[in-house]
Amino acid sequence: MDKEKFIVDSLKESAETKLKIEMECKDGILKAVNIFVDAFKNGHKVLLCGNGGSAADSQHIATELMVRLSHDINRPALPAIALTTDSSNLTAGGNDIGFDNVFARSVEGLGSKGDVLLAISTSGNSENIVRAVNKAREKGIQTIGLLGGSGGKLKALVDLPIVIPSANVQRIQEGHITVAHIICELVEEELYGN
Repeated sequence: MDKEKFIVDSLKESAETKLKIEMECKDGILKAVNIFVDAFKNGHKVLLCGNGGSAADSQHIATELMVRLSHDINRPALPAIALTTDSSNLTAGGNDIGFDNVFARSVEGLGSKGDVLLAISTSGNSENIVRAVNKAREKGIQTIGLLGGSGGKLKALVDLPIVIPSANVQRIQEGHITVAHIICELVEEELYGN
C-alpha cells in the first residue's frame, strides 16, 4: 500500500464529500436550524442518540449546545441530552428490555411534545435508533436524522433527513460532525448573536 497516496486520496474524498454536502444538504441544514431555534425559543429540549461513533457525536453535539460552541458568544445553556451517556440506564435497559429498546425507553421517559430528537446513524438502519424515532413520533417530538448512504429505513421515518452523500462510513461521520457544528453555530447566532 502506498501510504502517501492513501493520505492524499482520503483527504480529497473528504473534501469532495463536503462539497457534495453543500449541494445536497444545505436546505436540510437550514431547516434543522429553524427546528432547533423554534424548540429552544418555546422552552423545549433536544435529545440525541446514536451508536458507536454516532454515540460519541451525540455527546459532542449535546455538549456544544449545553456549554457553547463559539467563544465569541456568551450565552446560557441550551437544553440538550445525549441519551448515550448513562451507563446504568443503557446496561439495565439492554439486559431487561433489550438493546433495541434502550433509546426508545429514554425518549419515552425524558421526551415531551415539542422537543426535538436528533437521531444519528451512518446506515440509517440501526434498530434502536429506528425505535427511538418511532417513540418520538408517538409523543409529538420532531425528528431529525443525520444519516448516510441511501438514508436507510430512517430516511422515510424522520421528519427531516439530512443524508451525507457518501457510502464511506468515515466520510459520513466527518460529514455528520461538520453539519452538526454548522447547525450549532447558526443556532447560537440566531438566539444570542449580535
